Amino acid sequence: MIMDRIALILTIAGALNWGSIGLFQFDIVAWICGGPASLLSRIIYTVIALAGIWCISLVFRPREEYDRVGQSH
Repeated sequence: MIMDRIALILTIAGALNWGSIGLFQFDIVAWICGGPASLLSRIIYTVIALAGIWCISLVFRPREEYDRVGQSH
């Protein structure tokens, strides 16, 4: 499902941003968007959070659904 892939990509991007904050004290999103309180930064943070919430559903999906999707490619 395309929504799953988009959510995973956004969640990975968020994880990399958190990694850069933890390791280097550097917020990539804030740097690109003009600060952590800018409207664009807040929108990006919110979209990534929603993607993370979507990814929670991946944990609870039955295994058969993944096998079926994998066979169609």
